[in-house]
Amino acid sequence: MGYYQQTKPARASELSEACHPVGAAEAEVIAERLYNICGSATRFDTEKDDTFLLDRADRGKFVLKIAHPSERVEELDFQVALLRHIEGRAPDLPIPRAHRDVDGTYLPIVTTSAGERRVVRLITFLSGTPLDRTTSTGRQRERIGEVLARLRLAMADFSHPADSRTLAWDVTHLLDLSDLLGFIPAGGKRAWTIRALERFAEVKPRLDLCRRQVLHNDFNTSNLVVDHASPQFLTGVIDFGDAVRTAIAVDVSTALMNQMPKVFDHANRRDLFDEPRDVLRGYLRHAELTHEELGLIPFLSMGRLAVRALLTCWRAEIFPENGRYILRNTEAGWAHLEWFHSISTAQISDLLTR
Repeated sequence: MGYYQQTKPARASELSEACHPVGAAEAEVIAERLYNICGSATRFDTEKDDTFLLDRADRGKFVLKIAHPSERVEELDFQVALLRHIEGRAPDLPIPRAHRDVDGTYLPIVTTSAGERRVVRLITFLSGTPLDRTTSTGRQRERIGEVLARLRLAMADFSHPADSRTLAWDVTHLLDLSDLLGFIPAGGKRAWTIRALERFAEVKPRLDLCRRQVLHNDFNTSNLVVDHASPQFLTGVIDFGDAVRTAIAVDVSTALMNQMPKVFDHANRRDLFDEPRDVLRGYLRHAELTHEELGLIPFLSMGRLAVRALLTCWRAEIFPENGRYILRNTEAGWAHLEWFHSISTAQISDLLTR
């Protein structure tokens, strides 16, 4: 445990604050008052905010997001500004569009029936199936990598006063989460997580020297909307809530980690990166990575697995009523961490560079 300091989780405090949920009926009232939109509201499962699908029948659909009270207005402004920037740089990329309210404001503030001041956003709804509910071919995963690379290029010149916020889900800050190890089940799972932190600590000085820019930072399969009938396959990239200025290698590693198989049999699967390499292949068609970044990405994918284990096990204990959603991907990650634990540091370095 001497490889890293015991510190408070980076901005993880906002993930532990409870609030009063806004119901669907109240969301409909807010939508009509702010945007003059009448439609039925259906709640989406989310980590911390209140998000609804607004269905106006034959007049289209929108997504209404009512931010958690702990979210700062400047950080929400960063997300809106980023969406608008990408739209200007690469209008064909499948991202949501932000909409103004009746007064021309992107981030109106309401006081809910529970007396909480909440920031509201309205964005377009992107139709399709979340990738975590379906499958993909090698070529379709390459398409995912292509879009990730094009997003990186579109964001390359973007800046905002809030873009360097400290985000718990940014792998860069993994070592700050070490005091959450007590929430990991004792035994093999905790041992695998500790080993991941130790290995991450060894490469952290190299990561600190890597190229950085504003990036999506959460290319997970629930944030990718797809359509098997479309030649583009990937029809939507949603949820820019974890966007941040971080290492380019971190953004790629997160995308690759999220393409690892949900079911992993150590006896029959020798390489966890078989599917993720398809994403990398597509990515490299549009954006380059240095040899150093390629060597670090497997460690960062392992680090993202550890971040997920630490944050979700901790939050599931705080919010047991939302435990199913919080832990929906955690179980599959234990086999992945065990696989990293079973191979040498040299083998990890070589996974994408050979």
